[in-house]
Amino acid sequence: MHGNVELYGKLCFKTYCRSMSVSVKERIISACTLSHIRLKKSPLQTIGEEQTQNPYTELLVLKAHHDIVRFLVQLDDYRFASAGDDGIVVVWNAQTGEKLLELNGHTQKITAIITFSSLGSCEEKNQLILTASADRTVIVWDGDTARQVQRISCFQSTVKCLTVLQRLDVWLSGGNDLCVWNRKLDLLCKTSHLSDTGISALVEIPKKCVVAAVGKELIIFRLVAPTGGSLEWDILEVKRLLDHQDNILSLINVNDLSFVTGSHIGELIIWDALDWTMQAYERNFWDPSPQLDTQQEIKLCQKSNDISIHHFTCDEENVFAAVGRGLYVYNLQMKRVIACQKTAHDSNVLHIAKLPNRQLISCSEDGSVRIWELREKQQLAAEPVPTGFFNMWGFGRVNKQASQPVKKQQENATSCSLELIGDLIGHSSSVEMFLYFEDHGLVTCSADHLIILWKNGERESGLRSLRLFQKLEENGDLYLAV
Repeated sequence: MHGNVELYGKLCFKTYCRSMSVSVKERIISACTLSHIRLKKSPLQTIGEEQTQNPYTELLVLKAHHDIVRFLVQLDDYRFASAGDDGIVVVWNAQTGEKLLELNGHTQKITAIITFSSLGSCEEKNQLILTASADRTVIVWDGDTARQVQRISCFQSTVKCLTVLQRLDVWLSGGNDLCVWNRKLDLLCKTSHLSDTGISALVEIPKKCVVAAVGKELIIFRLVAPTGGSLEWDILEVKRLLDHQDNILSLINVNDLSFVTGSHIGELIIWDALDWTMQAYERNFWDPSPQLDTQQEIKLCQKSNDISIHHFTCDEENVFAAVGRGLYVYNLQMKRVIACQKTAHDSNVLHIAKLPNRQLISCSEDGSVRIWELREKQQLAAEPVPTGFFNMWGFGRVNKQASQPVKKQQENATSCSLELIGDLIGHSSSVEMFLYFEDHGLVTCSADHLIILWKNGERESGLRSLRLFQKLEENGDLYLAV
């Protein structure tokens, strides 16, 4: 096994380690201690050692970074890249955990990373990696050789997000302004200064448009490609959407026809991607009683961080939202929450992803990675149905008369629950994000400077047995043994 990889062996659904360095042992003991404290003091759902539906019973620890690892990006079916506050990009083999390449060039922390794959018509099929940094540069790398293709250092502010528009074969950088670049790294056009806070997120929508989240605002831009009458690219501001009351933290496409945004104070808005109108608006409506004084109101009102929407993922039917420490499933057709775990983790949930077989994975500042299954259940007739997105938090006042017709309609309807089926304890600090490989397992990165590659123990055991039989057959020992 390579020097940068340590095999922990079978987890047995505890973080039991063998043949590892003292420093790594200390990290894992710290993680186990945090988990033990969590089990004693926290109301969140727990699971025992016999996690029969959790396939990740082996792990590899990958060490190459010297600071917080914040980003993971998939390069192809077997490779991924990691980046973080040490300014280094590392390319890994997801199957073996082998460190393939190290990309050095930034002098400060990396703030965004994306891949730019070649179009099918291109003769050169190279994989490019684009990284932005707090040193106000963007570097384009050849992901196959680690060669630095070009460094762009003309930015007046830190680039916080990067987006590729494959159909137009251009990429965008978002900071205090929005810039459009081609594959040759020529600046095609840019906007004027938008905001000192900068662009926090970008997504592509139809009609050659993009949506940029800038503070509380969403700005729609249209890209104008060269035509017969003009050889110049241009980017035009089309509309500003001012419906959010606080800073927008999350922005993703739901499908070709809609996108969703989430804010710091728990506002979830689903937008029409064609005419940019609001399709649905949900949030926590807290209406304090007139009899309460200011101090009582403060005690009842949750901290805004507890209801901040940090991340989204979605499928054809639902939007899954990481809200504070909880997880919420919002059904697009019914336009209501169909399942939730108010306290899915002990700290804020930072990243979530939908897996096959109705499974959901979440990671948190508390250092844990948890696997959930979305299950259908028959809703009780006496259970009031929440009329708002976050009335499920328990401190909102529901109008009883208004809720009666809804309750009657839903008495025989099917609702869902999020059931915990796996708890992965290995990191000793905040887990920033993860990647899922269907064939190679789960990859997590953390503030503890480590990357963990979680493996399907049954699958890995079968592969080891297969390799052993192949080796014996090659040497002729298999026939001798028979």
